[in-house]
Amino acid sequence: MTGSDFQALLQEKWGHSYDVQLRRVNQKVVLLVMWRYLEQPSFPMSEAEYLAHLQDIVAHLQAWGVWEAVQREIKATRQKPRMGKAVTIPLDLAGMGERASEWLL
Repeated sequence: MTGSDFQALLQEKWGHSYDVQLRRVNQKVVLLVMWRYLEQPSFPMSEAEYLAHLQDIVAHLQAWGVWEAVQREIKATRQKPRMGKAVTIPLDLAGMGERASEWLL
């Protein structure tokens, strides 16, 4: 899976290339689909920077073994990113055991 594939998934679901962020919230890691998107004139990244950012996110999700679950959640959710309200996708890192703590520091 590449950053371009992730962009296509976001565009297919919501019609825009939304920004995504990984965040730690109370000892859990979540993927946030933000309300800003590449097609906005004020978006802070170029297309190349955006695709590189998505590639980094995909690499993390694949390393954690949660990429397929994230894809399913994006396809299934009825939520939509909107101003000030991101779509939150909790990541289950329980299968990583002690390695999960590396990412939570």
